[in-house]
Amino acid sequence: MPSSCIQAPPPFPAARLRRTRRTPALRALARETRLAPSDLIWPIFLIEGENAEEPVASMPGVARLSVDRAVAAAREAMALGIPALCLFPRTDPKAKTAGCEEAWNPDNLTNRAIRAIREAAPGIAIMTDIALDPYNPDGHDGFVRDGKIVNDETVEALVRMALAQAEAGADILGPSDMMDGRIGAIRTALENAGHEDVLILSYAAKYASAFYGPFRDAVGAGQALGKTALSGAARGDKSTYQMDPANTDEALRLVARDLSEGADMVMIKPGMPYLDVCARVKESFGVPTFAYQVSGEYAMIESAAARGWIDGEKAMLESLLAFKRAGCNGILTYFAPRVARLLAG
Repeated sequence: MPSSCIQAPPPFPAARLRRTRRTPALRALARETRLAPSDLIWPIFLIEGENAEEPVASMPGVARLSVDRAVAAAREAMALGIPALCLFPRTDPKAKTAGCEEAWNPDNLTNRAIRAIREAAPGIAIMTDIALDPYNPDGHDGFVRDGKIVNDETVEALVRMALAQAEAGADILGPSDMMDGRIGAIRTALENAGHEDVLILSYAAKYASAFYGPFRDAVGAGQALGKTALSGAARGDKSTYQMDPANTDEALRLVARDLSEGADMVMIKPGMPYLDVCARVKESFGVPTFAYQVSGEYAMIESAAARGWIDGEKAMLESLLAFKRAGCNGILTYFAPRVARLLAG
């Protein structure tokens, strides 16, 4: 509700606003915002192999999973009431090429995982990532030519990638590359190929953030990215195509553009440092709005909790509730299964 519509309370002591805070039951009755397992999307990392689990050193409690373990995670998610998984592959370095052909290989790691999960857990929604960084030897989201990310050539590759994922059975495609025009190109290709029911959750406002480091380690792009410098950016920096952290009006323009091109839902990434953007997007457009509680946010909470500096469980829940309070319909978070178990118990 806009602040101009909020009724001022009567003067003290007629109004004692602490009355509704006195007991857990009263606090529950007056609570404005609620968090449920159905608000969560669980991002998982994939690796080759069988019955394999590989811890991510910079993300305590998170591991890369082989396809069979990802299937087990999907079944766990369904049992916990989590409606969706999002898949991120750690591609074998031998499969990475300058042309990124593995990105649209029908039998790549992501597409095999989609088919396996679809067969074993048909009730869960499968979201994927569309960007070239897991397949690119230089770790960038698009093709690098003469020190620049070439937009239109990259979009053509992203369309191939999107079609391969849709053919494999993905429900939701998540273009995270930040190329201009990719939403319209992907939507047109999906319609023409008979995939009109596949949703696009656009990373419409993805910032050039310092909070992505552990994720880049998890998918194997961090070390390669650190070797490449684009014209107009520092080494390892994606600021020529991801958003300037200083801007919010630009985020609204990007959201408006992606919706006009056929995005069904939009995302803000990272999450907590950009709650103001989440709130502005939801208030301005009223569309399904998501945030990604990224790897750096997760790692900060886990690291501080491990040292006894904060109550990790309370910080985890408080951080996720903040996204709902800002207007988000849902959150991508590595805490998803832990939170769902807590909420159920």
